[in-house]
Amino acid sequence: MYKFFALLDKYLIPAMTKLSEQRHLRAVRDGIISTIPLIIVGSFFLILAFPPFPALAAAIKPYTGQILIPFRLTMGLMALYACHSIGYHLAKSYKLDGVSGGILAMAAFLLTSVPVTYPDKGMALLMENLGGGSMFVAIIMAIFAVEVLRFAKTRKLTIKMPDGVPESVAKSFEALIPAAVIIPAVWLVRDFIGFDIHHFVLELFQPLVLAGNTLAGILVPIVIITLLWATGIHGDSVVGSVARPVWLVLLDQNIAAAAAGQPIPNIAPEPFFQWFVWIGGSGASLGLVLLMLFSKAPYLKSMSRVTFLPGICNINEPVIFGVPIMLNPLLFLPFLLSPVAIAILTYFVMDIGLVNKPYILVPWTLPAPIGAYLATGGDWRAIVLVFVNIIIAAALYYPFLKAYERKLSREGMAGELEEELK
Repeated sequence: MYKFFALLDKYLIPAMTKLSEQRHLRAVRDGIISTIPLIIVGSFFLILAFPPFPALAAAIKPYTGQILIPFRLTMGLMALYACHSIGYHLAKSYKLDGVSGGILAMAAFLLTSVPVTYPDKGMALLMENLGGGSMFVAIIMAIFAVEVLRFAKTRKLTIKMPDGVPESVAKSFEALIPAAVIIPAVWLVRDFIGFDIHHFVLELFQPLVLAGNTLAGILVPIVIITLLWATGIHGDSVVGSVARPVWLVLLDQNIAAAAAGQPIPNIAPEPFFQWFVWIGGSGASLGLVLLMLFSKAPYLKSMSRVTFLPGICNINEPVIFGVPIMLNPLLFLPFLLSPVAIAILTYFVMDIGLVNKPYILVPWTLPAPIGAYLATGGDWRAIVLVFVNIIIAAALYYPFLKAYERKLSREGMAGELEEELK
């Protein structure tokens, strides 16, 4: 097992670390994460519009359109918000003006949509290309805009204002020439040539989105995330940089279906992982924490008291680094197998319709049963599935935890570690 960790340290970790620090992926990760408060609040309005209780749903039905307005102006504009934020973070990474980067990115993204003309009301920009389904277009436009800004800055193709001009004014004029390149370029491609950027990018990334909703597409990120955590790397941050745009597209499709009263199409948006796989955190470690409450090893019993509350709130760094799971051959296998096993079970349970597919993004620090109930639109069966998954994870951890207890006892470390913890 130690040889296996050495191989991970030699081949996987350097590549994944380099990937996580890649400038553009980091900007995409930070930009999308900044939209999460809007997504969460907007999602709650979807629950209010379609409550899980029939009597309440009937009473609210006349007001559904009004209730959905905040939802449509948050979730419905998700890609627009993300594009601005990605542009801001990418520009800052180049030590450029973040505000200019965000504004230019957003302008480029908006220009990829053609307004519709109504004879009696003028022009209107439809929201269909501004939500999560257009996330890949938003990412591409943000990168394009900031790279043009960077090119102009490094080649000194900017308008420099005299000393004494307010800094905000000077920076806005520095973005003038890049804007004069970005806006006509996108306009020529989209309007003059008539090239539908959204359709092209959607077709280009469609295989990736479809693959992300398969069992293999679920298991691959789970395995990579747990391998990284087992060696001390924040797996969610690394993999999320690549996978989160796909998860958001799947989530957006589910939300659109729910708002239209249609069947939920996708199993694997991010709430699938959050509430049914990462129960207690990566590795489904809440099962391990619950077992440690009854451990005969004083150190592990003490650790259970320290890690129980964070584990309930899906924070498991104390478990990974404190027990530890990281670089621990005895706990690595259940740390990997538990999320894989419960992911397979959950996938098939949702595929056959025993539990609703998730379509609501709720705060990740909620206890898993509550989060699963809300994420599935109020399906009580989701709570049952979460408890079943916790039991499965605990059963997989149990023999390995016992072996770890015996190891601590043999080495005479249990008491010493407990004293260190105090």
